[in-house]
Amino acid sequence: MGVYDDLGIPRVVNGYATLTSLGGSLMPAPVTRAMMEAAASFVDMEELRIRVCAEIARMTRNEAAFVTTGASAGILLAAAACIAGSDPGKRSRLPDARGMRNEFVTQRCAHTAHDFSIHHAGGVRVSVGNDQRTTPDELAAAINDNTAAVFVTPRGTGPEGMVSVGETVEIAHAKGVPVIVDAAAQLPPPENLWFFTRELGADLVIFSGGKGLSGPQSTGLILGRPELIDACAFHSSPHVYIGRPLKVGKEEMAGIYAAVKCYLEQDHGALMDSYEAQVDHFTTELARVEHVTVARDFPSEAGQPMPLARITIDEEAAGMRRDDVMNALLAGDPPIILAPAGRDGIHINPQTLRPGEERIISNRLLRVLLSQQLSALRRERE
Repeated sequence: MGVYDDLGIPRVVNGYATLTSLGGSLMPAPVTRAMMEAAASFVDMEELRIRVCAEIARMTRNEAAFVTTGASAGILLAAAACIAGSDPGKRSRLPDARGMRNEFVTQRCAHTAHDFSIHHAGGVRVSVGNDQRTTPDELAAAINDNTAAVFVTPRGTGPEGMVSVGETVEIAHAKGVPVIVDAAAQLPPPENLWFFTRELGADLVIFSGGKGLSGPQSTGLILGRPELIDACAFHSSPHVYIGRPLKVGKEEMAGIYAAVKCYLEQDHGALMDSYEAQVDHFTTELARVEHVTVARDFPSEAGQPMPLARITIDEEAAGMRRDDVMNALLAGDPPIILAPAGRDGIHINPQTLRPGEERIISNRLLRVLLSQQLSALRRERE
């Protein structure tokens, strides 16, 4: 019996993604072991933070790093750092940023709900372009004396009409304005940990600790320029200002340190091979179902360079709806959660599957799909 059994909560087979609503990722043994070791002793938290952040900066080939309580917290602190810097007077006023540079230029075509955290720091989003595209001229014209930073969320190569991260950096830096990159889900590849900063020149880059890194879900990394990273720390716990609620415990500090170390030591080629093998399993096992097409999709829904299995149901010919299939999977034991893909498709993401779970999913899908088709056939005959 475990804690989930005590609480009467079923364990879920997650073929969707590293979603916060499903617990992020599964931490490997070295991470949980580091957290348990950290929990057993008192420590000077400031010394721990400094050492952990220095090691993470070294491992990720960045000038500086900061650990916070998730990617959204990282956005808040990065925004505060760009608005108020390390000015004690300005820090004490946030989130009241009147009279300060507090505008953050974003591209409407690359907008996500997560950049709402800018507002928590007293920032104001200025969206440019339309839902399909932003031009470099539109981006440049939006930068003015009130601009604190340009904020960009890459998704692989980004939307077709998006100004790229590299070009965004060139435009912003030409006007003396920093760039914040929200790369929360942009792992893999591991090279992204230094690509946005070292190769493209972004000033601050934010990653989730509980997604691709497989660290504690309540952690996040801010990587980048030392003066801005210092400003993030200046606004954060234990200081009693806007970042005080974003407290990282000693257990999470140890966990994210171990997670970054494990991630960078991992054989990513072998990991991608395992993902491909799982996708191949789905395309082979489910190909025999009539009115159902199974294919390999690439890249992932977040633009990561990894494969997904895509199941497309001809709803009219099959006599069943995609949503009915997904609901049947969710109602089973164990519950299986997969991702909707378009109007009539289902994505299976191997990133969150444990060994053997691909067979659980394919066996259940076969039963559900065939039973749904049998029910439809019976209805036709009645």
